[in-house]
Amino acid sequence: MRSTIAAALLIAGSAAYAQENRPTMASTAPAIVPKVAQDHEALLASPDPKLAANKRLVYDMYRIVLQAGLADRAGEFIREDYVQHNPNAGQGLAGVQEYVRSTRPEREIRDKLDLPLIHLMAEGDYVMTSFVRPEKDQNGQTYYATWFDLYRIADGKIAEHWDPMLKSDPRIDPNDKRLPAEDGR
Repeated sequence: MRSTIAAALLIAGSAAYAQENRPTMASTAPAIVPKVAQDHEALLASPDPKLAANKRLVYDMYRIVLQAGLADRAGEFIREDYVQHNPNAGQGLAGVQEYVRSTRPEREIRDKLDLPLIHLMAEGDYVMTSFVRPEKDQNGQTYYATWFDLYRIADGKIAEHWDPMLKSDPRIDPNDKRLPAEDGR
């Protein structure tokens, strides 16, 4: 299971890297905006109570820690010995807290994620999220990428995290990566 998920993330990351780094020709075709989920409660539902709890844990961590920027509350969701596979963030709970503090301001906690969530899925001890990220190409044209995060849950808290971040990528606040229609919220 772990190797299948890791392989899927590597393939997705490699494809995204290849897409961003290949020579481009001018395109007159408009960028296609991926469809985002409107009913987050439906994404959080599961007939398996453990999977529903794992999805809720990740979703609420996003809302409170990553979206609202409340680094001091990270311990409610993340283990002290958290393993971080993003090369730009530190290890453990303290590493997450430092990363959040250095990349985003504190904001109001919202009942729903404002980030453009495509899907949230869980299997076993793993939860994966996918979000739309509007980006600009070398010509200043908007295109849409997809960001994936994978979390491993242990003893009711997030124990490990993977994403496609590269060392050369700048530290970002993903809250700045909303779709144009969402900017006025």
